[in-house]
Amino acid sequence: MREKIHPNYEQTTIVCACGNVIDTGSTKKDIKVEICSKCHPFFTGVQRFVDAGGRVDRFKKKYGMQ
Repeated sequence: MREKIHPNYEQTTIVCACGNVIDTGSTKKDIKVEICSKCHPFFTGVQRFVDAGGRVDRFKKKYGMQ
């Protein structure tokens, strides 16, 4: 591998919107995510809607579709 072309790989913290905190290594610092394995419906088996209605309403309002 060539020297001085790769980004620094450091310890970082990933924070989910549900409050779950994961410590891992990455080239980026302090990553924030909306859905993680603790709250994702595939892993929990519980279906929940993630602001689906709000997105549709914003789209309709933006393009005048009422």
